[in-house]
Amino acid sequence: MPFLANTPVEKMSGPYARRWWALLVLCLSLLITVMANTSLIVAAPDMTMDLGLSSSDLQWVVDSYTVPYAALMLVLGSIGDKYSRRGALVLGLLIFAGGSVMGSMVDETSLVIVARAIMGIGAAVVMPATLSLVVATFPRSERTKAITAWAATSGLAVAVGPLVSGWLLEDHAWGSTFLINVPIALLAVFGALALVPPSKAEGMGRIDYVGGLLSIVTVGSLIYAAIEGPHSGWGVGPVIGALVAGVGLVAFVAWELRHPHPMLDVRKFALRPFSGSMLAVMFFFFGMFAVIYYSTQFLQFVLGYGALDTGVRLLPLGGAVFLGSAVTGALAPKLGVRVMAVTGMTVGTAGMFLLTQIDKGSTYGDFLAPLMMLGLALGLAISPATDTIMSSFPESELGVGGGVNDTALELGGALGIAVLGSLLGTTYRDELTDLVGNRLPAEAMEIAKDSVGGGLAVAERVAQDPSAGTQQAQAAVDAVHQAFAHGVAQTSLIGGIIMAAGTMIVLAILPGRRGFAKQSAEPGAGTTANEAATVREHTGSTH
Repeated sequence: MPFLANTPVEKMSGPYARRWWALLVLCLSLLITVMANTSLIVAAPDMTMDLGLSSSDLQWVVDSYTVPYAALMLVLGSIGDKYSRRGALVLGLLIFAGGSVMGSMVDETSLVIVARAIMGIGAAVVMPATLSLVVATFPRSERTKAITAWAATSGLAVAVGPLVSGWLLEDHAWGSTFLINVPIALLAVFGALALVPPSKAEGMGRIDYVGGLLSIVTVGSLIYAAIEGPHSGWGVGPVIGALVAGVGLVAFVAWELRHPHPMLDVRKFALRPFSGSMLAVMFFFFGMFAVIYYSTQFLQFVLGYGALDTGVRLLPLGGAVFLGSAVTGALAPKLGVRVMAVTGMTVGTAGMFLLTQIDKGSTYGDFLAPLMMLGLALGLAISPATDTIMSSFPESELGVGGGVNDTALELGGALGIAVLGSLLGTTYRDELTDLVGNRLPAEAMEIAKDSVGGGLAVAERVAQDPSAGTQQAQAAVDAVHQAFAHGVAQTSLIGGIIMAAGTMIVLAILPGRRGFAKQSAEPGAGTTANEAATVREHTGSTH
């Protein structure tokens, strides 16, 4: 057997012999792209103090990765389909590694943002390539298991990212959380060349670059408006961003409907299995990313855990993901995607509602059950939904399918952090103002209201003031803790309501097992008979 995998998947007479090793490489590649988001949440306090980041600066350090990541996946997935899915994976990993090296070396806020954006571009190449290669490499009888492993990896990365970041921050500066990506990315490049077979679409034709450009403008403008509007106020920039996103969406749909070979056949959204699964992915990650965002802050700032301790305490979420994935592998073929997706979303919604009980006296135990419920929910819901989305695309559009799925995931996560993160900040500021009143100087009060970290820094400054004393400093700490806990509870209430509404929408849209097959085979919906058969095979649907 040759060292390098040189035989294209399309020319193999049977299943690829080393496909499970290839899956390991693809999951490793996915792991570091998702970890790049979650690990930064734990490193944020160190970065804030070292770089002197404002709340707005920190928001863009986080989201400079998200914007290109979400906006470019559809286009780059299509390019990978046409030229080389494995080549796209390798190129994306190298870009990601280059951005990571830059991020570990710079010490200015603007350059950190640029480095994160470069990493986001690399991730936008990697993530759809991993999913399309999973589907292309595995025979249809094994794809459900392979996609379940892929989805479980994305959930595991949510928990592993903070753990690895916390471990590094015990003895190293925040730049190490960037640098750790480099050897992993290079290992994945080596593994991809040795174990992942080449794959590309046959007879794909010209790429619809106009549709691709419109999709970039639409998604990028939407995420920009979602981040800046709630955080900085709906001024000229966010309003223009929202208007551009709306106009771009209309233009994109109109163009794709008329184009003979569209980047994305928007008629697929008329298929209830496809559209329902897309909404399930988006709504779920809307809640998941937001909960991780403010739970890690509570564990660090209110409960006083270090970075490593915080990462360790998120591990039960990862374990619950694997438990949910195991249950899904056994039950999804029997029950179908509707039951699994709605059940998972219901469990996740219940977990978010449990966080409404958080108060100043809460401990880690109050977070344990909600985190495990969210992990279990991810394992139950995301794999069947992703499988259904990918089954809606022919073999020639697997990269596009991966880009569509991953855009829904990343868009949901970005909106969750932006909308619920902004709500958390507003609730925290209002509650802190009510608790503290005019007992702090105006300048100190503005710093305290900016973030929970700023509030604790002000309290520390008060403790060092001989005229104030420890009692006044402790009162300030108590007020900050109470205000943030109140913010977590109120934000979880609104987030839970949004997720509950999303669950009801998905329940209404996704058809049952009998309707699944019928809906997938409707003429004019953009699905061929072969594709409909694939959907039925992957979801356990029967006539």
